[in-house]
Amino acid sequence: MKIDVLLGLQWGDEGKGKIVDALSPVYDVIARFQGGPNAGHSLEFNNVKHVLHLIPSGIFHPDKLNVIGNGVVLDPAVFKSEIENLGIPLEELIKRLVISTRANLILPTHRILDAAFEHQKGNLKIGSTLKGIGPAYTDKASRNGLRVGDIMRSNFRSLFDMHVADHLSLLRNFSFEFEIKEYEKGWFEGLELMKKFRIENTEYLLNNLSSGGKKILAEGAQGTMLDLDFGSYPFVTSSTTISAGACTGLGISPRKIGEVFGIFKAYCTRVGSGPFPTELKDATGELMRKKGSEYGATTGRPRRCGWLDIPALKYAIMINDVTRLFMMKSDILSGFRTIKACTSYIFEGKQQTDMLFDNNADIDPVYTELEGWDEDISMIREFNALPENLRNYIEFIETCTGIPIGLVSVGPDRNSTIFR
Repeated sequence: MKIDVLLGLQWGDEGKGKIVDALSPVYDVIARFQGGPNAGHSLEFNNVKHVLHLIPSGIFHPDKLNVIGNGVVLDPAVFKSEIENLGIPLEELIKRLVISTRANLILPTHRILDAAFEHQKGNLKIGSTLKGIGPAYTDKASRNGLRVGDIMRSNFRSLFDMHVADHLSLLRNFSFEFEIKEYEKGWFEGLELMKKFRIENTEYLLNNLSSGGKKILAEGAQGTMLDLDFGSYPFVTSSTTISAGACTGLGISPRKIGEVFGIFKAYCTRVGSGPFPTELKDATGELMRKKGSEYGATTGRPRRCGWLDIPALKYAIMINDVTRLFMMKSDILSGFRTIKACTSYIFEGKQQTDMLFDNNADIDPVYTELEGWDEDISMIREFNALPENLRNYIEFIETCTGIPIGLVSVGPDRNSTIFR
């Protein structure tokens, strides 16, 4: 059985959590393949909002298996807090969740290093979430990390102390004050909780389940434009956020990949620093932020808002080989008299549609304008019942990208979703 992949096509915050939750009934397994507690997947049902950071978004479905893959970096303290806030009995969660032995651990000192590195950059800050993600992936790449499987070793504490000592020696080079003891206490409490769950070589588990006919959905975090290689470097995350990351982050062959679902907002948002060609630093952008409650699910920071960027969207579609598009937050654009979409850029006096290598390049977006709509669409559940101008906007995007939009979200609740 092929493994489908669901990921974001913009700068993250596209609404992946809601859609994974909505699609979970047709899958047997939901497997998270990269990122860490810098991700914030929001789900809303029964008028209650849930925010997940590490745990796959299928966790609320009792008959689904959820897997934290080897490509994830895992903070035990965050894991413990998340488990306790789910409102699901622990014995039930233990049945639903498996953790890869090969997932790297975020140590308390990784968080401190993250903050120290960001503080040192001054005005050149990249906008880190300060969750220790970058330093944890740095240790992984330099073959110096601790992994979940290591917690079962009899000498784990000595290994931990050795890694912390290395980090503390590095921190002496910074004029940066920090406190570690209290956080370390919560970290080890989280470690003991993790030991209650199934910890195994999930690459065997997933390949065996797939070969046995089980349907698996690979869940990505962040978005394509934050990919370490293909995003707006250096204003990116530290992992591979594109569809290829599902292979390395779960231990599956590229030949096993089936559908690639690409999620995007009807407009664009970005948290932190970095290029954003269509950003609106005016009343229109502020209205988008207010209507869309555009504040980071992990950090609470206000998101930068702007019109849809078609060249960036087409780039993400190409990199991921997207088979179907899912459009989120179309309801937020209700009430805008005119809807704009960037279809090309002006760079050095020439018009082009390719993404630029130089993130500091001075480019001007070229917009196509479409008529907006005023109707409240939050209760609509049939595509043909949507306002004509919204349907025109959807068809315009499909024409520009050459990819069908198979889902339209009209509100935050899991039921506020139109499948085409």
